[in-house]
Amino acid sequence: MLPSPTTEQSTPMTGTSPTKHVHVACALIERDGLVLAAQRSAVMELPLKWEFPGGKLEAGESAEVCLRRELMEEMGVTINVGRPLPAHTHSYDAFTVTLHPFVCSIVSDSITLHEHAAIAWLPPGKLHTLDWAEADWPVLESYVSSKPLQGAVPHG
Repeated sequence: MLPSPTTEQSTPMTGTSPTKHVHVACALIERDGLVLAAQRSAVMELPLKWEFPGGKLEAGESAEVCLRRELMEEMGVTINVGRPLPAHTHSYDAFTVTLHPFVCSIVSDSITLHEHAAIAWLPPGKLHTLDWAEADWPVLESYVSSKPLQGAVPHG
């Protein structure tokens, strides 16, 4: 289980001014061999970039609870939170983000977008074709490298 990170904290960067540091839980939602990607809206930070959906952890909130809350708020879906993937930290010019990714499954059948511009269900091998937010790339690479080869025939 992950420690409960704070929602925001000031972290000194290479310059002298502190930069906002946010902790975000994100979901790699699998269904029928496909993975859900969400495109940020034009009015969000990092407009129209693709991401794994999720959101900022609130004070005292676990990443798992955060994911369930955020996915209900953003897409109106219920998820089962599965195995964690390694956390990754990325520094943008204006802020630093640490992503806490989990492989999840979706319980709800319908998705209603409240914040994102679009969604796409893609096979893991096609996820790299999207224009991802920079912070999501290490999560994507970690996820794809943890998957068994598609079409592999077991020996025995």
